[in-house]
Amino acid sequence: MIKARYIYAERHPRDLDVVREKLLKECKRPGFAAVARYLKPIGRGVEGPSIRFAETAIRLMGNISVDQMTVYDDREKRIVRVIVVDCETNTPYSSDITVEKTVERRNAREGDEVIRTRQNKAGNVVYILSATEDDLLNKQNALISKAIRTNGLRLLPGDIVEECMVQILATQANQDAIDPELGKRKIFDAFSTVGVSVAQLKEYLGHDVETLAQKEITDLRALFAAIREGHTSWREVMEAKDKDAEPVTPKSAVAAVKEQLKGAKAAQKAMDEIWPKNPPPKDLA
Repeated sequence: MIKARYIYAERHPRDLDVVREKLLKECKRPGFAAVARYLKPIGRGVEGPSIRFAETAIRLMGNISVDQMTVYDDREKRIVRVIVVDCETNTPYSSDITVEKTVERRNAREGDEVIRTRQNKAGNVVYILSATEDDLLNKQNALISKAIRTNGLRLLPGDIVEECMVQILATQANQDAIDPELGKRKIFDAFSTVGVSVAQLKEYLGHDVETLAQKEITDLRALFAAIREGHTSWREVMEAKDKDAEPVTPKSAVAAVKEQLKGAKAAQKAMDEIWPKNPPPKDLA
């Protein structure tokens, strides 16, 4: 099978111009553009092509082999190796992902196997339970998809990815200009599928949702994609927002100014010691 892949790639090489054309065509579809970009609001924000975009790019690139195999398995964890290979250039990328066979729940139901407990940041007790087959399968598939996305995008030319991201934003903006109310309702319905209500969205935005700016709509779409693909959770999103909103206390502000003055004095003292021995040029004196 491996030999056949390389022979086929040699006989049917890809044309990057054709790949670019097909990818941009996909990015012009509103349905695809809505899920092709993710945003993780940490710090200044982490954004990029989503798993759905990577899967489409790998399919359109062609001659790319994607394999996965379990290399270790015991009662506590499973290690799966994900390998993505460009059969034309013989360029391989691989990742070993560790799937812990546990899940975290706020409440333990009758019949759950409680392994241990821990206390979260809010001071609440979190139960760490033995994962069921369905839980384990969902975790494994999510981690494998992330690994395929990371390794697959390394084989795609960066300029094509950037061009596609621009086209995705343009497609979203054009669709919202046609019917902004429809776009807003679709966002609310999408978030409800991951357990986030309109009231929670209002809390995140800090205002009512009667009128949303284009950037807010775009960011909410990307945020939904990040939550659905497992890059983050709503709890992490709100914790990051609260952390960014923490005001600078007067004490910390004064301390920062004192530190700057201390550094300036140290630098002046060093210059006073150096310059008498090594005077600067006259035009800098």
